[in-house]
Amino acid sequence: MQFDFKKYKKVSVIGAARSGAAAAKLLQNKGVNVLLSDSNPKEKINPFFLNVIAESKIRAEFGSHSDEVYKSDLVVVSPGVPQDSTVIQTSLAKGIDVISEIELASWFCRGKIVSITGTNGKTTTTTLTGEILKDAGIKSFICGNIGTAFSDVVESIPEDGVAVVETSSFQLDNIKYFKPLIALILNITPDHLDRYNKRIEDYVHSKNRIYENQDNNDFLIYNNDDSVLKSSIKKDIKSSMASFSSTKSVKNEAEKGAYLDNYNLIFFYYQGEELIINTQRLIIKGMHNVYNSMASVISAKLLGVDKNVIQNTLENFKGVEHRLEFVRAINGIKFYNDSKATNVNSVWYALQGFDEPIILILGGRDKGNDYREIEKEVKKYVKHIIAIGESKNKIYNFFNSEVRVTLADDMEDAVLKAAGEASGNGIVLLSPACASFDMFENYEHRGKEFKRIVNKL
Repeated sequence: MQFDFKKYKKVSVIGAARSGAAAAKLLQNKGVNVLLSDSNPKEKINPFFLNVIAESKIRAEFGSHSDEVYKSDLVVVSPGVPQDSTVIQTSLAKGIDVISEIELASWFCRGKIVSITGTNGKTTTTTLTGEILKDAGIKSFICGNIGTAFSDVVESIPEDGVAVVETSSFQLDNIKYFKPLIALILNITPDHLDRYNKRIEDYVHSKNRIYENQDNNDFLIYNNDDSVLKSSIKKDIKSSMASFSSTKSVKNEAEKGAYLDNYNLIFFYYQGEELIINTQRLIIKGMHNVYNSMASVISAKLLGVDKNVIQNTLENFKGVEHRLEFVRAINGIKFYNDSKATNVNSVWYALQGFDEPIILILGGRDKGNDYREIEKEVKKYVKHIIAIGESKNKIYNFFNSEVRVTLADDMEDAVLKAAGEASGNGIVLLSPACASFDMFENYEHRGKEFKRIVNKL
């Protein structure tokens, strides 16, 4: 949407990482008086973002938030800044508008916005949707929580272009007018409860904000098989709705959508239906990736993409790094990097994808995990758990009576112990169910370290 920004004379951006640096640069380019403020000392800021700040001549402060922040007309917060932080709460108490970086970027977006959220599958679905649109000749820009900030690309998006935005609950917490043409919710399971006061209701509310500004010209796509998500959708929703499911019964509840019929992915609409692809031809494996594919198909069809283009992209899409990524095989043992599995539900899906016995590397910074959610799957699929990180004792205490659990000191120790336990056609799977910040910079760093160790075995 185009937005009259002139009423904001002075803006503070909180957080000097990827989103904050991009937002400050966008504001600077618009001639706004902007201050970038980060409570971390300068030496703890990523050098790449320090270079962006310096090259763009952005005014910045580090180590604490000065009173100048509270003299702003608008505060833009990075998703890494907790909602209950002093800087956000003080700004709100002083009557200052507080928005997220994706809200800011959306004000300057000339093209269409496809916003994709959910507890799991966001990165895969965002990437796949963007690839389908690119293959159809549509100028698509994959951005958001996926690695490139929306603010970094928004000025490059033409009127006939599409921003495909991976959208986290943290980014939705501070939206104001954010209005995607297509809002897509993949699933909702407990995650990030450390940021939501252990209340899943607050987390669900944040996810559902994705469609709060939509009207009857817009679309909401949701997973009809997710009972928590389905029951949480507001009754007074104005969007046109589309749905996807593993069964044909979804046709009784939606005018448009997708379903699975004996491995066939079917797109349906009020005039009929269309076979898109037999899902056995997908490179990406697992039922969760069938759901991700159905969601991407609906998005593409709503944007007018031809079935043959969609089919071709689906047949050639290899997935994304750190999400059930095959690393290598050694003497028949296959190593998979699923570092992006930062919650229990992600691990549930990962375990379903293998028939071979699994040595599971599990652990990190716990976010309020309830391991009962994967207890049955661990008993069925997992031969041995290697527990790492801050949560390793919790994991040991929960699983040790049901499956062998070994504690590891670090990732190298974990990989070596896992490789020693695996045999024949076994699987070594890094699928931690936890955040990475106890041992690594982020889940990407964790995944790359796992791959580095595996590749030198």
